[in-house]
Amino acid sequence: MAEVEILPADPQVEEAKSVDQKIDEGFAKITGPFVSAVFSTIEINGYGVLWIILWLALAGVVFTVVFKLINFTAFPLAIRTLKGKYSSKDDPGEISHFQALTAAISGTVGLGNIAGVAIGISIGGPGVAFWLFCAGFLGMATKFAECTLGVKYREIGADGRVHGGGMYYLKKGLAERGMAPVGQILAVMFAVFCIFASFGGGNVFQINQATDQLITITGGKEESFFASNQWVFGVFMAVVTGLVIIGGIRGIAKVTSKLVPAMCIAYVVGALVVLVVNADRLPGAVGMIVSEAFNPRAAVTGGFLAAFIWGIRRATFSNEAGIGSAAIAHAAVKTKKPASEGVVALLEPFIDSVIVCTMTSLVIVSSMHFDGDSATFTVNGIAQTLGDSENNNNAFGIGLTSLAFESVHSSFKYLLFACVLLFAFSTLITWSYYGLQAWQYLFGRGKGVELTYKLIFCLVIIVGSSASMGSAVDFSDAALFAMSIPNLIGVYLLIPIIKKEYREYLEYTRKIDAGESPDDSQ
Repeated sequence: MAEVEILPADPQVEEAKSVDQKIDEGFAKITGPFVSAVFSTIEINGYGVLWIILWLALAGVVFTVVFKLINFTAFPLAIRTLKGKYSSKDDPGEISHFQALTAAISGTVGLGNIAGVAIGISIGGPGVAFWLFCAGFLGMATKFAECTLGVKYREIGADGRVHGGGMYYLKKGLAERGMAPVGQILAVMFAVFCIFASFGGGNVFQINQATDQLITITGGKEESFFASNQWVFGVFMAVVTGLVIIGGIRGIAKVTSKLVPAMCIAYVVGALVVLVVNADRLPGAVGMIVSEAFNPRAAVTGGFLAAFIWGIRRATFSNEAGIGSAAIAHAAVKTKKPASEGVVALLEPFIDSVIVCTMTSLVIVSSMHFDGDSATFTVNGIAQTLGDSENNNNAFGIGLTSLAFESVHSSFKYLLFACVLLFAFSTLITWSYYGLQAWQYLFGRGKGVELTYKLIFCLVIIVGSSASMGSAVDFSDAALFAMSIPNLIGVYLLIPIIKKEYREYLEYTRKIDAGESPDDSQ
């Protein structure tokens, strides 16, 4: 092999790089090895399939079967529990069932529902939407299992603050089953990955896509001030987020209980308007989604497997079923019955993936115009190439969703930005809490420890605003998916505990329905 001469970097070229470019290069260099480790593949029919995706898909199937289609059977019970029918005023915890659900939804209903869906469809074709829907349905059972454990093994401090999540049920639950060493190792792994995820999917991806949409509405990459000064918006969001997260879960719950319903309604109404305008194209869009789930266009490298993998990948990023993150927020609920919150938690993937992601998918696909069987399609006059994320920089991710909204009217990009900003902000504040819980598990619960994490989290917001799309998506996905490794191992081993808690809760609710008060039916 010929020797290659390595030339020193040109100082003038280095000086010409913007602050955003320097931050992005440093970010990619730091996160690259971690991303490569998580996203290793196994070859199936000549296509490299991410083994972590198969791991997550299997969990949804297993829990749906083990808990006998709880996705369907417990839905009415979940609604009654959410309304407080089985609650008592002296139940231990910090927040209500409704607040716990909205806090968790604020962490999942984010830009994964808007930009993430667009990324999947851009690469894997319209069929991605079908598998995303299926993954959301199966994820309901997974979310039930992990959130039941989150409440079962939580800790309530002397100050009344709740500490819960995968770290606690892995350590305490497996110790109960005689596997203490295994539980301790898995708990530490989960906490470390959770911190990474709070910086990735819960931070970098959210602010990155919000910044991209801000550039769109302020003149585009050629004219917008923020195109070369993305960090400025990052600083603004870091300050605002810092002011909110100081209040802990009670403060976060107060904000999200009002913010989540409003932002979901605003986005759903906007999406419905687009769908009504494109009503004549909806039957064709649905047909395309179903048919291409099994037989994607030739441009989709990997065919069926690519559509399947991208559907599961975007659904998992969006609803986080199997990741174990939501169990942290749900652990703070006021209840004596752990399975009560598990039942409420199954509504989360339904709202997130089955409703919101499906609406985004229909908005995008009904706005896509394919030229026959070719890989080229247009949205609002902008030509795209299916599967070519590298050359779709002007309309990839949030940009594609924005074009779909603008197909109704150009002003709709401002409505989308308002939704994007709310979604990103709600996810930021919720994931700051998730990450803090993991941080405190590893380093203690002192004020200095708490402040250190919150400061780092806010600084990462600035980094995320400047990161490129590729760096943001890869690190965000890798960090989230890594959590599923220790989490699902533990949840599988604790299935008998979950079954026992669910049987007890069903008995408890039967007594309440028979006329006993919550205080008497212990």
